[in-house]
Amino acid sequence: CFDRIVINGYLSMLSRPENVVYFFHKVVGIPLITKEVLAQRTHDYQGWVKGFARNHNIPIQWAEKGVKKEEFVEPLLRRMEQAKRYGVYFILQSMEQGATLRSRKPKFATADPNYQVLSKCRSRFTHYYFYIRDPALGALVLRVASFLPFHTTYWLNGHHFIEIELNRSRVQFRKNDNAFVSVSNPKALQDAADRLSPQLIRQRLDYWTFVLGPKFSERERKAMNLHRFYAISQIEYCRNFIFKRHFPIQNLFKRSCELGLLLLSADKISEFFGQRIRKNLKGKLHTTLERVDHGHHILRAYFKNAFVKQYEKFLTFLRGEVCSNNLADFHLKKSLDRLPAVRQVLSEVTDRFSAFQAQTLNVHVDFALFQ
Repeated sequence: CFDRIVINGYLSMLSRPENVVYFFHKVVGIPLITKEVLAQRTHDYQGWVKGFARNHNIPIQWAEKGVKKEEFVEPLLRRMEQAKRYGVYFILQSMEQGATLRSRKPKFATADPNYQVLSKCRSRFTHYYFYIRDPALGALVLRVASFLPFHTTYWLNGHHFIEIELNRSRVQFRKNDNAFVSVSNPKALQDAADRLSPQLIRQRLDYWTFVLGPKFSERERKAMNLHRFYAISQIEYCRNFIFKRHFPIQNLFKRSCELGLLLLSADKISEFFGQRIRKNLKGKLHTTLERVDHGHHILRAYFKNAFVKQYEKFLTFLRGEVCSNNLADFHLKKSLDRLPAVRQVLSEVTDRFSAFQAQTLNVHVDFALFQ
């Protein structure tokens, strides 16, 4: 199933400076696009966010340095789940780098007194994190940039979606964090994972963006055909092997780490990902054993901007997971509509990785270890 999914949302008709010029000149009716004109849209949206939080009694505060956002809002999410409520439960403000537009006077005088040079730039400004419990996707996060062109980013997790689907189907299960440790109907579990579709994701993201995003009048939306284009920024796909006892998992994983560090050469890694190794390869190509924050060891094999990893979790299952930070490494487009193709390709990667481990462990010297 899919695990973590990060999606970027772009206002396609306000992403280029020339489109913004047309918007203010022809649609809004402002001939001179100054810094103050651009800032007014930001001030209006920031005022709306504060009013929204005040009217709905939603806590809003600045992010603290060194504090993980997910851990900070975890108690509030649990309260929403216990109360069986949906909607926004927390708003976090953060100063971050983001894409925006800058207006300046031309270097040389022109015949048009209202002529301004509008260019793309990156600067540090306020971003809003809306923490949401959605009735279809479960817990998700929406980040909105408060400066034009108002880029948005969405974080969601496939396991939250599966949990809601199983509850709707009245299938008994036990879930710990982002892992299902037991289920009464394994086939229903896999069917629920396969129902996560780009159509459903787009529908829910459009809804929350319309409710919580920057405001445009109906005339402005129609004149510019304003809508969001959704592109996959990061995606994780995992395969879980569930065990009844913890002892086999420990032995399997320890031996897999030993063999992985020894036998996972560059050629083997390229076979997992189904890609050729070229001389002008950009990115990583190696195998490593990591231990992050005093947790369990993680076996990783990197290829360009992607990696496949394996680790044990909750003394119950062994997870093989492939993560892609750039779908172009698999010759795939980033559009959300390509999600079924992404599922197929990443599933094949986990298949080949698991098959390699099964082959390397199937030797006589290891039989006594696993008997």
